This record gives sequence, structure tokens and C-alpha cells, in this order.
Amino acid sequence: MRRTSSPHIVTAAKQIQTRRWWDEKRSEYELFTSELVIEEASQGDASLADERLIHLQDMPLLAINAEVEAIAEALVGRSALPQKALVDALHISTAAYHGADFLLTWNCTHIANARMRPRIARVLAELDCLVPVICTPEELL
Repeated sequence: MRRTSSPHIVTAAKQIQTRRWWDEKRSEYELFTSELVIEEASQGDASLADERLIHLQDMPLLAINAEVEAIAEALVGRSALPQKALVDALHISTAAYHGADFLLTWNCTHIANARMRPRIARVLAELDCLVPVICTPEELL
């Protein structure tokens, strides 16, 4: 991965931790992604987007189907996540539906959020879905 970092100290630290996880730990996991992640990785600076997409290109894609969408709607409808976070709910529901052990993210607003994780887990359990461990790369280092 590219070694340049953001001028913003917190963002730069997250980039360093992500690169470290990618270099040191990714081989310990079977990695998957989704079209949502591909879309998000495509945004922003074109050269950085290209770099992100290179790392995602060989990962199997987890399908987003009607069942995944229903789980996401339940996460929002049962107030585990706010309505404005429907895309975040889709990330979670995709991982849960497909049985992912972990959901790795830097989205600490609605996904890797200590206040929301118990609500997310409750709704997923009520739906008889696997509850993935939602965490940041830093937590898996």
C-alpha cells in the first residue's frame, strides 16, 4: 500500500494502522467484500481509490439480496441504527447474513460504535442472524 498519509493526524494514524493490519494480519483471515465497499472505495482521490480497489479486486463479493435488505431495514426499523444510516445497516446485514466472523471498519459513527453495538447485536440475535464482531483494524492488531 502507498505510504503517504493524510495531513490530519487522526486520519493518518488510521491509515498507518490499516496498512499495518493489511501487511501483518490479513493473511490470518479469509477476506470478503461487497459492492457497497467497492463503491465507497471508488470515491475520493482517484489515485488513492485505484490503490484501494487493487486490494479489493480479488476478494469474493458477498451478495446483497432481499434477505440482506430485510435485515438492514430491521436494524433501522428497530432503532439499532438511525434511518440516515441505512447504507451502514446494509454493511452490517451483509456481514451478518453471510456469516462473517468479523466486520472490519473505521466507521465509528454508526458501525464500530460502543453505544450501538449492543443494539445491533440484539436485533441480529432476534432475527437469528450471526452477530459478527464489529471492530476497527486497530482492535485486530
